[in-house]
Amino acid sequence: MKAIKDSVHDHVPICDLASDLLDTPELQRLRHIKQLSTVRLVYPSANHTRFEHSLGVYHLARKACSLLGIEGDRALAVRAAALLHDVGHGPYGHQTEGIIERRLGRHHDEVADLLGSGRLAEVLERHGLDPAEVAALVEGRGRLGQLVAGELDVDRMDYLVRDAHHTGVPYGTIDHSRLLAALQFRDDDLVLSEGNVQTAEGTLVARTLMNATVYRHHVSRIAGAMLERAGERLLDATDLDADQFARMTDDRLLGALRDCPATADAARRLEYRDLHKRAVWAKLEAVPEDVVAADCEEVRAFERDIASVADVAPEDVLVDTPGEPSMPETSTRVVVDGEIRRLADESPLVEGLRAAGRAQWRLGVYAPEESLPEVEAAAERVLGLAT
Repeated sequence: MKAIKDSVHDHVPICDLASDLLDTPELQRLRHIKQLSTVRLVYPSANHTRFEHSLGVYHLARKACSLLGIEGDRALAVRAAALLHDVGHGPYGHQTEGIIERRLGRHHDEVADLLGSGRLAEVLERHGLDPAEVAALVEGRGRLGQLVAGELDVDRMDYLVRDAHHTGVPYGTIDHSRLLAALQFRDDDLVLSEGNVQTAEGTLVARTLMNATVYRHHVSRIAGAMLERAGERLLDATDLDADQFARMTDDRLLGALRDCPATADAARRLEYRDLHKRAVWAKLEAVPEDVVAADCEEVRAFERDIASVADVAPEDVLVDTPGEPSMPETSTRVVVDGEIRRLADESPLVEGLRAAGRAQWRLGVYAPEESLPEVEAAAERVLGLAT
């Protein structure tokens, strides 16, 4: 059995199936998509890729199957799904996900089309696996799908540790070995065994702190908003179709943005970190409910109205709302006194962390530095912000 040296998990043993999958163009493409996308404009060492993250998730899935007594083809399918769980990501990962969902109507976890034919399907079938079954596991369906995509999935275990390692922050360091050892199935539910409320709390605290310091850093959010709007203009201004867009890598997308007159300035700004600035950075209680819950079309209408009132170019105004505050990890199930209970019902920390998430929430309105006063005034008027 081969082994690959990993910066987080040391040596990762690679089975024959994984070795064959890693050689496919679809997996190799992930070498060229950064795991943290625009976060690397804040943390310069955050240059790790979705390829190495996928290896880490595969490694943890392999350990989880061993600890849970999952063997044979069932374990092989889980390991394949773990390795392939990010193969549906577009360039810059989550930063272009909204574009792909709106244009193609699919989420990055919906990989049945990618696994249904071609090289990946050939590899899976050669190893006795049904591509449709693996695709279902990637989506989190079924009993074993919870290991790949659920509240206690190995994806979250790897990215928290890996992202903390590469950014250099201490907040995402979780005890993934304890988490793996505590996993058990109760009927068809994946839960944490008795005595592990604190284990679940540690993961929730790590995620909350990583959101505040890494994932939702304002510079990354500004760059992400600029990238998303530029991607939309690129598709509208060229003959590039959405399927081709979704299969690009980070560098190819930046090159396409650079070559298109409608997006060349945005590409330059992203390349040289000459980003928009915050005209508005509003707390949740200052923002009307309809603005918090606005969908993409409504947000774009807000941008046009603010630009009109401020008398600036429409592409110079970006409205960035994270949507309703949420913390899905609080539904993690733990065994307490022999019964399966939700973490939210057992942990006094949950309410505090929910409050922290709401306190950290911000609506952003971004614009070039020279237009900030006009855009700020227009945004407060158009959005009805409390001042």
